[in-house]
Amino acid sequence: MQVRAGGSAPGRVNLIGEHTDYSGGFVLPFAVDMRTTVTVTVRSDNRLRMWSHQDAASPAELSLQQLHPGWPEGWAAYVAGVIWVLREEGVAVPGLDVEVDGRVPIGAGLSSSAALTCASALALKQVCDLRLSAADLALVALRAENDYVGVPCGVMDQLAVMTARADHALFLDTQSLVSEHIPLRPDGHDAELLVIDTGARHRLADGAYADRRRSVERAAALLDVESLRALSVADLPLVRRRLDDETLWRRVRHVVSENRRVLDAVALLRDGRLRDVGPLLTASHVSLRDDFAVSSAELDTVVDACLAAGALGARLTGGGFGGSVIALVPATARQAVVTAVAQAAQVAGHATPTFAPVRPSDGAAEVRTPSS
Repeated sequence: MQVRAGGSAPGRVNLIGEHTDYSGGFVLPFAVDMRTTVTVTVRSDNRLRMWSHQDAASPAELSLQQLHPGWPEGWAAYVAGVIWVLREEGVAVPGLDVEVDGRVPIGAGLSSSAALTCASALALKQVCDLRLSAADLALVALRAENDYVGVPCGVMDQLAVMTARADHALFLDTQSLVSEHIPLRPDGHDAELLVIDTGARHRLADGAYADRRRSVERAAALLDVESLRALSVADLPLVRRRLDDETLWRRVRHVVSENRRVLDAVALLRDGRLRDVGPLLTASHVSLRDDFAVSSAELDTVVDACLAAGALGARLTGGGFGGSVIALVPATARQAVVTAVAQAAQVAGHATPTFAPVRPSDGAAEVRTPSS
């Protein structure tokens, strides 16, 4: 009898709280109804064979003993990384056939990588009969990205993907890992959350993301704090006097002010004031553009066009350097925003953006696959 199991995990949009999670800061993501499904079938040997419905060049095949950080490359590294982490922790992972159906756009800033690693972790939990919580699996997925693929991301994506709840955003303290589900139903406010994919793909493993993390850690060391989470907006004048490096000062100012914006956004949502979150989104984008330098011409064009056409607020979402914008749009202004963004991109000579209204969805789930 063949033993089979599956996992399904969504992409995520970060409403606000960007580049704060690796400083122990606050974030406010939610899951979206674009999902990646991973199905695993136990083999009788120690081989690992992986293929994807979205990759004509797959499958990738190797033995479990051949797994090592950095190989194989591409999407298969994320699956292999989860297996490697479990084996490093003493789990007897068997040989597997792994089938991937990834419906989260790659490189769009919607965390296709976390969807893939979390779906893989859920499938492996079943075939290996692991007693791991959702948070435990999120940390396995995080280590796969950090230690195997080589992306020094924080824990936001994995915890959001694993634990999100429909019609809620996840208010997460990435220092304590304490979280709270905050109601988020745009349709109840005659508004929409619109994800606009610029078509400009980013690669977070290319060094720019790691450089931002190093700069934040260096600033914390110079300021003699464990992380920038220890600082408040009131501390910024003193920070400015202590940091001679203009770039480090700007990085700190973004992280500290972004943490404040998340707290302010949560307070507004608790009060049922979703529309008032819009200016915080726009302020976040300005900070990411000017202080953290992770925006792009394509992202800026989309944000500016959204605001000019009546959006309540807009910002890049995800790591930046390309990808997508999240816009809070009055329901009556959606078509005007879509038209304005498409025209602005055309005038600028950019790729034609794509548009997807999104609402907060449920997080990852096991997929019961009958054994044969």
